[in-house]
Amino acid sequence: MDPRGITRAEDSIRTFASQVRDGWCSDTRHGLRLGVDLGTANIVLAIIDGNNAPVAGSWRQSTVVRDGIVVDWAGAVQAVRELRADLEQRLGHRFASASVSIPPGQSAATRKIFTNVLEACGLQPEEVVDEPVAAARTLGVTDGAVIDIGHGTTGVSVLRGGQVVYSIDEPTGGHHIDLVLAGALGVSYARAEAHKKDPLHEAEVFGIVRPTLEKMATIAAAAIAGECVDVVYLVGGSSSFPAAPDVFAERLSLPVHHFAEPMFVTPLGVPMKASEGMP
Repeated sequence: MDPRGITRAEDSIRTFASQVRDGWCSDTRHGLRLGVDLGTANIVLAIIDGNNAPVAGSWRQSTVVRDGIVVDWAGAVQAVRELRADLEQRLGHRFASASVSIPPGQSAATRKIFTNVLEACGLQPEEVVDEPVAAARTLGVTDGAVIDIGHGTTGVSVLRGGQVVYSIDEPTGGHHIDLVLAGALGVSYARAEAHKKDPLHEAEVFGIVRPTLEKMATIAAAAIAGECVDVVYLVGGSSSFPAAPDVFAERLSLPVHHFAEPMFVTPLGVPMKASEGMP
């Protein structure tokens, strides 16, 4: 990925993050597409235009998914319905279909549960996209490895010539970081989560959770062992620790690209159509 491509991707991710957080929409109404990212900690809806540019987004903290499995189907349906209604009202546009993301390596039955959520909301499923593949589309990546660290899992996809040649998803993520932190500090899970996000405690938190990040890096190292990987793209909300890229670079002995708003990389790519050479 050339520097110009990285800059363009970073600009799109920042724009989308601002749209989600501040509730504004771009003026375009051409070729709108909707994507639904059912994450372990957040549900994010993304809308893009015919040029794959971000138009609008909405999100909600949620626990309807755990370790890549929908554990609260009714809650997932209600959240998607409400977020979709909000976006449709703001845009003056009604969506009849959507794409949905899913952790890699899931069974056909699990994939069907995710599409059932869309159907229960009156949305025709367009595509089921593996989370690291969605991230690769946002970044314009055709070669390398995408590591998506979510709240519940770490997903790794190896891409070669625009094709996904290998994908795994392991149950280690931000949830496990919070558990480690809560145990070390002797506080509640919720208190640990708040402590983790406080910049004043960044150095202390990193010192405690570094072994967990190293475990994630070890998962990634095992996934790409024997593959021709020259560069790694690190995404997902639980990769937000400033020192996380260094941990992965040290373990993998590869350059690691990281982005300012890593949580929004995957959701933005869910509704994107793969261009020529893309996964």
